[in-house]
Amino acid sequence: MKTRTLILLAMSLAAAPSSRPQTSARARDLGVPFDGAPGVLNAITDVKGVEVGYRTLISGEGKLHVGVGPIRTGVTAILPRGKGSIDPVFAGWFTQNGNGEMTGTTWVEESGLLFGPVMITNTHSIGVVRDTVIGWQLHHGLPKAIEDWWMLPVVTETWDGYLNDINGFHVKPEDALAAIEDARSGPIAEGNVGGGTGMICFEFKGGTGTSSRKLSDKLGGYTVGVLAQCNTSLHRYLRIAGVPVGREIPGQDIWGVETGSIIVVIATDAPLLPTQLKRLARRVTLALGRLGSISGNDSGDIFIAFSTANSGAGLAEKAVAVTMLPNDLMDDLFEATVEATEEAIVNALVAAKSMTGIDGHTVNALPQDQLQAILKKYNRLAVEAKGEKK
Repeated sequence: MKTRTLILLAMSLAAAPSSRPQTSARARDLGVPFDGAPGVLNAITDVKGVEVGYRTLISGEGKLHVGVGPIRTGVTAILPRGKGSIDPVFAGWFTQNGNGEMTGTTWVEESGLLFGPVMITNTHSIGVVRDTVIGWQLHHGLPKAIEDWWMLPVVTETWDGYLNDINGFHVKPEDALAAIEDARSGPIAEGNVGGGTGMICFEFKGGTGTSSRKLSDKLGGYTVGVLAQCNTSLHRYLRIAGVPVGREIPGQDIWGVETGSIIVVIATDAPLLPTQLKRLARRVTLALGRLGSISGNDSGDIFIAFSTANSGAGLAEKAVAVTMLPNDLMDDLFEATVEATEEAIVNALVAAKSMTGIDGHTVNALPQDQLQAILKKYNRLAVEAKGEKK
């Protein structure tokens, strides 16, 4: 690795916030009822091998000075088999509404394979993150000889320009490197972290959220994990547990029309082929519908799913046997995807804290006490909610 790259990496790691979880409550802690059984962590990292890392950039306040700040942005890295692997995974992607970007998906569609991490950042930082991933992979380890090697990374985005100096290009190569190097298994942070730092969801403070579902042994024992970067929709649309929360809680009218974007990454250990993973990615739209989103014209709603099964198949140099789940047995995975996506988005809303960014723009967090009161009013507050008597 070149000396400059090593110096940048050392600097970034010294300053990078950890992906370890914050101590704030999650949606289930507040008594929000969800269907299905989560994994141990209720996170995308319940899928064995998956690692997640963040680089969070928050500095400055007051009036916008392009190139100076205020800065409210970051980078998220999801590594399907962890930093120590160069083994690609089967993958499929789907876009509900295309006012957004996910690079590398033409080759994912064509090959059925995802090489390297999935990276999420803000709209105007896709290029620098994409190029950094190529450089990181070049020095990290290649599946082919250097003269035959090339890469089309998957990097995706949502827009944080209401709070962040998005045209100041504050995400640098060292930030993308820091997110990758921070990646780990285990519990992960939610809310105002990584690429989700400056995001807005249903006109409340949004950000990063995660959840998982664990199927019973009878159904194969598979795990489905979801990570969402939530930056979408209007508060009046928001429904949680079927309750019209957005209409019950007076919210900010930031946009006026449905806008924003949402990126959802789905991981599973079920042995699925690329066409089946595309079917899984499509089910994210049903979770968005449960929450009230209409996927408006200005929204970039883009989803990618991958399977950690069939290790080695993507690097094989001759015919290789792979395993697949019959299509007739996919319904439980569809259900798990919808449930985990819905909970991941609500977790992002619950974890996110109020934030003030450029020009004094303030986006308020979803008030947890009011959320509980509304769920109770509609007889939807789970009895296990912290502080509630059975």
